[in-house]
Amino acid sequence: MAALTLSPNLATWAIAALATLGVIVRPFSWPEAIWAVTGALALVLLGLLPAGTAWEGVLKGTDVYLFLVGMMLMSEVARKEGLFDWLAGIAVRTAQGSATRLFTLVYLVGTVVTVFLSNDACAVVLTPAVYAATRAAKVENPLPYLFICAFIANAASFVLPISNPANLVVFAEHMPPLTRWLALFALPSLLAIGTTYLVLRLTQNGTLKQQSVATDVEATALSRTGIVAGLGIVATGAVLIGASALGRDLGLPTFVAGLATTLIVLALRKGSGAVEVVKDVSWSVLPLVAGLFVLVEALEKTGVLAMIADTLKQAATAAPTETAWGAGALIAIACNLVNNLPAGLIAGAAVQAAHVPEKVAGAVLIGVDLGPNLSVTGSLATILWLTAIRREGQDVSFWSFLKLGLLVMPPALALALAGLLLV
Repeated sequence: MAALTLSPNLATWAIAALATLGVIVRPFSWPEAIWAVTGALALVLLGLLPAGTAWEGVLKGTDVYLFLVGMMLMSEVARKEGLFDWLAGIAVRTAQGSATRLFTLVYLVGTVVTVFLSNDACAVVLTPAVYAATRAAKVENPLPYLFICAFIANAASFVLPISNPANLVVFAEHMPPLTRWLALFALPSLLAIGTTYLVLRLTQNGTLKQQSVATDVEATALSRTGIVAGLGIVATGAVLIGASALGRDLGLPTFVAGLATTLIVLALRKGSGAVEVVKDVSWSVLPLVAGLFVLVEALEKTGVLAMIADTLKQAATAAPTETAWGAGALIAIACNLVNNLPAGLIAGAAVQAAHVPEKVAGAVLIGVDLGPNLSVTGSLATILWLTAIRREGQDVSFWSFLKLGLLVMPPALALALAGLLLV
């Protein structure tokens, strides 16, 4: 107890580090949420963080919670109403028996979903659709196709401001107009998406060559409720683009769209299936996010934010280009140590406090968005992806993902930063 009194900052950092390690390693195979929440509770119970301040941290995640609930409801309804099975049939017939053509098709669809619905939506909505496609195609090993959902969710997440909620955090009230955004990030995005595709194709080519893809997939009609679910997802994309253009938060519109879609489908089914929808949503993601927000709140109270902002400001003033390279690389690594949600929150606040040049802020954003492709716990989108594939009986260990991430992420990050800084 004396150690805690003498070094509260050190104790806070240690608890935050252990909680994050628990999220990454998942000792005893316990869910990630348990470790994040345990770390948050430990900070409060040991007197390192006032309960009121911890609650303020939880409330800061309100927009994220609303966004996730809306997306998860829509995804669950779409899955149950056969939308994903219907789309899977179209994808498999288009592939015409080619495993590599199916791979490219999934990658293109994943890019579109990420750009217009966000990286988290790609993980939540696309992953079950891709698994349904591999099942319809009678593919023996679905992992090469499922990996696409994880990697493209991050690689394409800075094409538009809405492609990743972290984008709104990093730029905050200094968000560039859409034309300026595209001028800054169009080339880096193209390089990140293209490089990620090439490396994934090369690393998965051996498995793809051994795969056989069925061609005798019977076309089935989409039910009326499945059509409603599909229209709900399309409408949500339109609402998100509109909200982003107006500078509004994305959580509430997404929640309203997801809830409305769910209620309309249930009304058409006369209430049938409501319990199953609620039961099958991955609610454990919400306490995980809340726990991470509390850990960030505690770290901010130790002065970490002020220290980072001061260092960033001095470096950007002395050598802006070198600072941008270094900041982009460092935040990319940091996202895999603490998850890009807390890392993005801290980095975004530091960028705003330091008033750094636009391209330094852009490099930080690319690091926050693309860096998580290194590890399975690097971003919330990847954790959501992992949750989705576990529901389908698949799993990928931390180390297996890391070995692939070490090949995929560094060249994509280097080229994206070069595209931003050297043009």
